[in-house]
Amino acid sequence: MLAEAIAQAGLEFNLPCGGQGRCGRCKVVVEAGEIKRRSTIRLTSTELEQGYALACQTLAQSDLVIFIPPQEEIIVRKLPSERHTAETITLPMPCDWESNPSIRQFHLEIPLPSLADNTTDFERLKRELNRQHEMGQLNASLPVIRRLARTLRDANWDVTAVLEMHNWFFEKGPPRLLDLLPGNERDHLYAVAIDIGTTSNVVYLVDLLSGKVVDTAAEYNQQISCGEDIISRIVYAKRPGGLEHLQRLVIQTLNGLIETLAERQGIAPTEIYKATVAGNTTMIHLFLGMWPEPIRLEPYIPTVNHPLPVQAAELGLHINPEATVDCLPGVGSYVGADITAGVLSSLMYQTEKLTLFIDVGTNGEIVLGNFDWLISCACSAGPAFEGAGVQSGMRATAGAIDEVWIHSQTHEPTYRVIGNERPRGICGSGMISLLAEMFLSGVIDKAGKINVNLDTPRTRIGEHGPEYVIAWKEETHDQRQDIVITQADIANLLRAKAAIYAGFSVLTRSVGLELAEVEQVLIGGAFGKYIDIEKAIQIGLLPDMPWDRFQYLGNTSALGAYIALLCPDMRRELNHIARRMTYLELSADNTFYDEFTKALFLPHTDLSAFPSVARLLK
Repeated sequence: MLAEAIAQAGLEFNLPCGGQGRCGRCKVVVEAGEIKRRSTIRLTSTELEQGYALACQTLAQSDLVIFIPPQEEIIVRKLPSERHTAETITLPMPCDWESNPSIRQFHLEIPLPSLADNTTDFERLKRELNRQHEMGQLNASLPVIRRLARTLRDANWDVTAVLEMHNWFFEKGPPRLLDLLPGNERDHLYAVAIDIGTTSNVVYLVDLLSGKVVDTAAEYNQQISCGEDIISRIVYAKRPGGLEHLQRLVIQTLNGLIETLAERQGIAPTEIYKATVAGNTTMIHLFLGMWPEPIRLEPYIPTVNHPLPVQAAELGLHINPEATVDCLPGVGSYVGADITAGVLSSLMYQTEKLTLFIDVGTNGEIVLGNFDWLISCACSAGPAFEGAGVQSGMRATAGAIDEVWIHSQTHEPTYRVIGNERPRGICGSGMISLLAEMFLSGVIDKAGKINVNLDTPRTRIGEHGPEYVIAWKEETHDQRQDIVITQADIANLLRAKAAIYAGFSVLTRSVGLELAEVEQVLIGGAFGKYIDIEKAIQIGLLPDMPWDRFQYLGNTSALGAYIALLCPDMRRELNHIARRMTYLELSADNTFYDEFTKALFLPHTDLSAFPSVARLLK
C-alpha cells in the first residue's frame, strides 16, 4: 500500500480511519508510475483525472513519484490555554489527603558505619527510618538498591527518603523506597494525573504537599495519525508492529507533555513520583501495550477492566522510573476509566437526583442513576461529530467552522470560524449547528433530505449527490474547493445522533423510567463543553427538557484522575463505583434498533417528545 511506503520513507502521514478507506482524507497525487486502486468511492471523477488516489487503498505496481498534499496538522499543534486553567482546578469534594498521603518524604541523619557497627547500608537505612520516624519495614527494587551505597556516601549520610506508603493494590504492605535524595526534605513533591483521550491527551502536574494542580498541558494524541476513532486504531493494531507503534505514539505524546511541564516548573521529570491514568478501555489497552482486538468482536471482552499498577520504567514514561503508574478501573469494553472517573468527579454517585451523565464522542458513553444505583452503556455513534467520514469535516482546530446560521428566506449561511481565519472545514459543534439551521430553514426535511429545488445556488447536485455549500472556494483557506455538506454526510450525522439518543432511551426504559423523569443531565468530555444545548435539542441529539437541567462539566476524566491521585479514600471509592455499575450491552438489547430507527429523523419520529421544536415548526 502507498500508505505503508510513505511511512517507511519516514514521512508524517495521517490515516484518520486507520487505513480502512472510510474517510477519504489520505489523498495523494500519483505523478508518475503504475498503481492499482482498490477503491475510488471517496474520489470525484475530476480527482481521478488529476491522478488522485487514496494512499490506504492503492497498491504500487512500479516505482512511483507521489505528491502528498498538505494534510490537517495534528501532531505538533499544542492545545491552547491549558496552562492557565490550573488555578481553577479544585477538588469537588472534601478529602483528608494530608493525613494519609500515598507518597511521603523523610529526612534522615544516618550514623556512619564503622568496625563496631558494620550493619549493611540498606539495614542501616531501615533502622534509622524506624528509630527516627517509626517506619519499621521497607521494600526497594534492585535499581534503587544499586544506587544506595553511592548516594549515601556522596550525601555524607544526610539524606531524604521518598517512600510510596501504599497504593490500592498493596494498601497493607510495607512502604516502597522510590528515591533517596541528598539533604533535607523538598518543598514540593510532584505527581501527575493523566487523561488519555482518543483525540487529545491532558496532563495535570500536582504538588502532593499542597494538594494543588500547579500546571497543566494538553496535546493531540499522536495516535490520530493511525485512526481518529478507537475501532480504526484497533484495526491498525492488527498490522505487523501496529500495536507497538500505537503504544509508542501515546507514550511520546505524554512524555512531551511531561517534559513541557517539568521545564516550565524548573524541575526534573524524575521528581515526579506517581501517575494516575484515565481513558477509555481501548486507550488504556494501547497505553499498556495490550492486544485490543477482542474489544471490537462479539462478545466484546477486554483483557482487563482493573489493570494492576505498573512502574513507569516498564512503559517508558519519563517520570521517576520507580513511580507507580495507576490505570483507573473501567466497567466494560466501551465504558472505561474515563467514565468511572467522570462519575466520581461529577458526584453523581452521591446525589439523590436521577442523573444522566453523558460523554458525547465516538462511543457516546452514558451513565444513568444516583447514589443508590448506576447503569451504563455505550452507543457506537461513530466519528462523524469529530470530522471523520464527513467530506469537509475536521477537528475543532484553527480554521474550523464551529457555528452556522442560515437565513430562512434566502438560505444564505453566516458562519463563525475558530481562530477568525479563512475556513478549512467544519467541526462537530459546527455540524450540530448547521443541521439544526438547515432543518428549521427548510433546506432539509425531517428525514435529512436536501431540497435541491430551492431558489438558491447553495443547494445543488454534486459528484456525490445532493449537497449544500457552506462556503464557496474563494472564501476558503486554500481556495481549491467549496466547503459542503453532502446527503451522505447528513446520513452519517443522523446515524450518530440517533445512536446517542437511542442509548438514552433504552437505558432509561431498561430500569422502568422515562427520559422526562431525569432531573439533571451532566455533560462531560472536551467536545461536550462546545455543544449548543438549543441546537442539540433541535436535531434530537439531546432530550428536550429545560436548559437549566443541563450542566457542562468539562474534562471530568482528568479531574477524576486528579482526585484518585490525591485522595486514597476516593481511589478506593472509584473501585467501588466501577464494581457496582451495571453495564448494558446495547447490541444485545432487542429494543435498541427500534429506538435507533425512530431517532433517525429530525428531531425524532415522535415530535411530542420535542415540544420546543414542535412550536418552532408551527
